[in-house]
Amino acid sequence: MTGAFDPYSSLYSNPSGPGDQRPTALQVVKDNDRINKLTDKVVLVTGATSGIGVETTRALHATGAHVYITARNMEKAKAVVQDILNTSEGKGNIDIIKINMDSLESVKQAAKMFLQKSTKLNILVNNAGIMGCPESRSKDGHELQLAVNHLAHFAFTTMLLPTLIASSSPDFNSRAIFVASSSHRFARVDFDNINMTGIYQPQLAYGKSKTANIWTANQIERLYSSQGVHALSLNPGGIWTELQRYSSEADIDGWKNDKELAPLMQSPAQGAATTLWAAVGKVWEGLGGSYVADCKVSAPAERMDDAVNNGYAPWAYDEESEEKLWNLSIELTGVTPP
Repeated sequence: MTGAFDPYSSLYSNPSGPGDQRPTALQVVKDNDRINKLTDKVVLVTGATSGIGVETTRALHATGAHVYITARNMEKAKAVVQDILNTSEGKGNIDIIKINMDSLESVKQAAKMFLQKSTKLNILVNNAGIMGCPESRSKDGHELQLAVNHLAHFAFTTMLLPTLIASSSPDFNSRAIFVASSSHRFARVDFDNINMTGIYQPQLAYGKSKTANIWTANQIERLYSSQGVHALSLNPGGIWTELQRYSSEADIDGWKNDKELAPLMQSPAQGAATTLWAAVGKVWEGLGGSYVADCKVSAPAERMDDAVNNGYAPWAYDEESEEKLWNLSIELTGVTPP
């Protein structure tokens, strides 16, 4: 480890593909001395039944915290929970809350259900997402990637903010973690055509939704850090998961044979490492408002025409746009922040 905000630089310096020397989520938990050390904490993870969501949940459970997960498919969620309970060092419970992220009514009901079950929330991980789907609309009429990746998480987080605030303590401030993507560099949010009507491109829509994740995290940090709630956004890196289900076989084969990209790909457990660093890393106590990747604070991107490097776009930190998106999201979701 070379520095508090870049603890694994030597491990990330020469990647060779999934399962290489780069840290896993559980390794990050162990390195931060969190194994069964957060037994009085409550955490909540969206999108916990596939990909890095499973490994995020597995590692968070190892902290001893009471873990809640959201899921559309309850049977799949039960199988994931049982697998984690059978293999985890953690002593806490895992509870499931049903949610359909493409319906704001379902999202609001899920938030209400959580609040009925728990009076505490210390860590919220907004992990659920879709990528590159054909043009379609949510049940509320919004472009689907914007709806699932941003608006659902905005509504969910906003409804839980009072509990995050109330649960914060001087020795452990509450955290809201947004899983974004290097693809935010493809596009900023277009306020003149938020649903990309007539100009839809799957990857651009995904990029806009990921920019929205970053902006929302930045705005939460700005508005609520003084009340003990801190927010971070992150790029988990490249992982072969169900997120690529809308990608063509030709595209996937091309990526797998790309000599620059292939070594950067990670296992799901490695892909969840940055999420855990943001969620339980001791270095982040009382801090937020950063975009992180490879378990370090990201720098400005050297190139904007690819999703390989981990830097951030010039628009990633834009206070005026962050506030504008915040206000628009209130209007579109009907959820008013505390």
